Amino acid sequence: MSRRQHGRGRRGRRPAGRPPQAPTRVGERLTLDVEKVAHGGHCVARHEGQVVFVRHALPGERVVAEITDGTTKSRFLRADAVEVLSASAERVVPACPWSGPGRCGGCDWQHTTVGYSRELKAQVVREQLQRLAGLDREVAVEPLPGDADGMRWRTRVELTIDRGGRTGLRAHRSHRVVPVEDCAIAVPQVAETGAFSGQWPPGVSGVDVVVPSVGEPVMVTLPELDPAPSVRERVATTSYGTHELEVSPRGFWQVHPAAARTFVEHVLQELDPRAGERALDLYCGVGLFAAFLADRVGPDGVVVGIEGDERAAEEADLNTGAAGVRLVCGDVEEVLASPVATEELGASHADVVVLDPPRSGAGRRVMERVAALRPRAVAYVACDPAALARDLSYAAELGYELDSLRAFDAFPMTHHVECIAVLRPAAG
Repeated sequence: MSRRQHGRGRRGRRPAGRPPQAPTRVGERLTLDVEKVAHGGHCVARHEGQVVFVRHALPGERVVAEITDGTTKSRFLRADAVEVLSASAERVVPACPWSGPGRCGGCDWQHTTVGYSRELKAQVVREQLQRLAGLDREVAVEPLPGDADGMRWRTRVELTIDRGGRTGLRAHRSHRVVPVEDCAIAVPQVAETGAFSGQWPPGVSGVDVVVPSVGEPVMVTLPELDPAPSVRERVATTSYGTHELEVSPRGFWQVHPAAARTFVEHVLQELDPRAGERALDLYCGVGLFAAFLADRVGPDGVVVGIEGDERAAEEADLNTGAAGVRLVCGDVEEVLASPVATEELGASHADVVVLDPPRSGAGRRVMERVAALRPRAVAYVACDPAALARDLSYAAELGYELDSLRAFDAFPMTHHVECIAVLRPAAG
């Protein structure tokens, strides 16, 4: 019997071994006492012993929360605080009119001050480090230069177009489009492009708006018929010179205007690359760190960048090729497991390593390969504290200890935080 015929013969019957779907609890309202902040932009509460992750709440509050996800059999529930019965002293009226339960899901902490949101992020980083890596560290989340109230900083915005042709942003954990007329955390030039106004024609599913540091804003409509030309980003540091890099409008680039400069300065200060050394830049993107590393190690040194995205690797080659950076396009784990990395380095070791992995982290195997190169220092740039903590635990097993850690508020009003951890060989 063919699979298709077999499927027809069992129409209307539950596949063997699959339990019946438990009744949903979505829409049910609970009165909850909110406890500590949790990773992901929500706080923890409990109802009859079951954990409830509550958005739009603050620690210490008593709220009425409406369940947004979960069944009678779920291990935990998700909910929105739709009524505040006892408010925290840190609660404020959101500056953005599209923020709140059932509205735009882009921001997590519009209902508090940017200062208190940084305290909450610091608590999350400390908790992840302790729980996943066994590290007890004091952490303060620092504002980036030029940031005052956490508003009007985002230089890249991905907008969605609903079926009626209106511009919007998605609700939290949903494909539902919330029509908006502006984005309160975006730089003013985003709205000035007209992306939020007017009706978009059928077939346009989204609009990406980029406000680069060099040149005029760019709008890319989706789906792209042809890849949009690159924009240019200038990174001018205080002590390490200036580079201009080509970046795809839809590629990865730090969206806070002060982020790239701040991260480069801190990484170079901690690694202190020296003339003639060998440097490895993993998940190198368009070559941000590689470009500055090449300046420091000079013509007698070697910089190898590894990047899995083909377009980013091509742009990295354009951005750093004149400086002699050796680019390898491929999966970081696979390249490190092959002879390619050491062949490009010209040795079986690297003096310094920069790790800037995606949100999922580098993982055990990559950390093993890095440790095998015996670098004197590793700078790990992390956008997820849980992934960072897991990788730090692997590093400790491999003989590398956390020497320093700084956390930066590169995404104000959201739960995201950027950490830079510096690892060195453990003493003794």
